[in-house]
Amino acid sequence: MRPVSDVTANEGTGLPAAVPPSGRATVLRLAGACAGATPAVVLRLAGGHPAAVVGMVVFGLGVLAAALLLMWAAETAREDIAGPLALLAFIAVLPEYAVDLYFAYAAGTRPEYAAYAAANMTGANRLLVGVGWPLVALAAYCADRRTGVRRGVVLREHRRIDVAFLGAAAVFAFVMPLTREISWMVAVVLILWCAFYLVRIGRCSETDEEQPVGVPARLALLPRGRRRFTTVAVFALAAGVIFACAEPFATSLVDAGASLGIDRFLLVQWLAPLASEAPELIVAVVFAWRLRGDDGLGALLSSKVNQWTLLIACLPLAYAAGGGAFALPLVERQVDEVLLTAAQTLLAVVPH
Repeated sequence: MRPVSDVTANEGTGLPAAVPPSGRATVLRLAGACAGATPAVVLRLAGGHPAAVVGMVVFGLGVLAAALLLMWAAETAREDIAGPLALLAFIAVLPEYAVDLYFAYAAGTRPEYAAYAAANMTGANRLLVGVGWPLVALAAYCADRRTGVRRGVVLREHRRIDVAFLGAAAVFAFVMPLTREISWMVAVVLILWCAFYLVRIGRCSETDEEQPVGVPARLALLPRGRRRFTTVAVFALAAGVIFACAEPFATSLVDAGASLGIDRFLLVQWLAPLASEAPELIVAVVFAWRLRGDDGLGALLSSKVNQWTLLIACLPLAYAAGGGAFALPLVERQVDEVLLTAAQTLLAVVPH
């Protein structure tokens, strides 16, 4: 990947490249993310048990901050580790994995949590397609109006790999509502399919040449040794925050639903994914606003592939590790939700 300092214009646009934030602004942004995570970490270390709504807000901010730190670290790491955008997308959604796998693990001894595992998984997947993709398109449209040049969002040729793998996974996903469970056999197929996807995308002759923006753009300018140390430190910090916040955030969501009189299934389905994936959605929109719609939509597309394969595959494994069988059961409502999400996924790839 070329150094950020070498990039003077957005390729194919003739417009100046985005200027990285100053060192002071970068430090303030990193400090702000750490400040957002601090109350949750302190509360967890102190063994505090706040009211459900308070816990939902505090630990939700912790998950959001961890997701933001993880996104920055993953983008910065691409300066030193060559790899496809799919790898970045996988790392960026780890907070979503942590929350959802906790629900599946807890369902091994608390069967009612199986519904929340399905809710969180379907909500995360529908959020990427139903909210993320339209936001990228809207940002690209606004960028076109701003520049007076009509570009839209045009996916590069190698994105067909992502679309093809997602389409095949979407067709296979109908097995789950038909059998009313996510079985270990489904998990094996999806894990192998995800592995094949990563190998195939890694061999693609076309590479993602998008340049980092914001905090990663400034961190990429650091000397190699300092950059690598900072990247590792931010990764470790984000992982620690995720580990501290995933369980209390998940339980607070369930308890808050009862306290507020809100359907707990819907609260888990939409609020948890929104907290864990907000940074990725923001970055995708920023890419589109800066005339890089392909990069923005490509990141969300890669995230969708790994969530619709590996995330689903991990659920029955976590359920079994928590004391359940090697098949996560789906009752009537979860069957409908999985069916709806599979249909949305299939419709999303058909136009491509």
